[in-house]
Amino acid sequence: MPETGLLDPSSIRRIAAELDLRPTKQRGQNFVIDPNTVRRIVALSGVTGDDVVLEIGPGLGSLTLGLLEVARAVTAVEIERSLADRLPKTVAERLGADAESRLSVISADAMRIQDLPGEAPTAVVANLPYNVSVPVLLHLLARFPDWSSALVMVQLEVADRLAAPPGNKTYGVPSAKIAWYAAARRVGTVPPKVFWPVPNVESGLVRLERRDPPATDAPREKVFAVIDAAFAQRRKMLRAALAPLLGSAAASSQIIEAAGVDPQARGEVLDINQFAAVASSWMAASS
Repeated sequence: MPETGLLDPSSIRRIAAELDLRPTKQRGQNFVIDPNTVRRIVALSGVTGDDVVLEIGPGLGSLTLGLLEVARAVTAVEIERSLADRLPKTVAERLGADAESRLSVISADAMRIQDLPGEAPTAVVANLPYNVSVPVLLHLLARFPDWSSALVMVQLEVADRLAAPPGNKTYGVPSAKIAWYAAARRVGTVPPKVFWPVPNVESGLVRLERRDPPATDAPREKVFAVIDAAFAQRRKMLRAALAPLLGSAAASSQIIEAAGVDPQARGEVLDINQFAAVASSWMAASS
């Protein structure tokens, strides 16, 4: 069993036994046990020696070690206190004191974190449980505007939703809201066999590149309200789907037309700029 470098399956099980850790489905605890997969994820993330990485859900530290081999520093946010407390020791054991000095660990819920120690992150890398992946990602995008790229590992179905373009059958609320902040594309898949315990689904890797939001006078909250309403009843035409939000079917049609959008279209064909245009038209009609 190697005692330095990236974690291998036996090392992971040893640390888990030391912590009396029994991974739970509730928190989506599936730990990567394959060093080659870790190296692949780090490579796809595009992280360099200039980056300060915000890692969400480091778990036992498999990906943390891979990131510290490349990045200038890593700030890891881990909700499980025992895992957060063990992580610096794991890094010191496997990579030495220098790597440990470049690691900051916060024991907190990533959906509620408001501030980070030290330098602002320039990149995000995360292994996110499927049930919280979209809310966590949207929170990180809104709260910490300085990072420019991300690599997130999520359930494959969620990965497809995050990266779906307008008109795609999986395009929906997550796709449109992520598009407000960033361009998303799926860059790979991860098989169940590289995790412990083995999940019953494949995982997908999504790369995000932050970009400027649409040029609009409508605040993000208004645009997101339009997106939510458009997909709440996705089989309905926009004029009907947005009627409860905009006041009536007649007002809805007028506002949508003023935005240069077809009221008979469905939300699933609109891109983020068109949603922003509808929100702007809504504001103008309300003033």
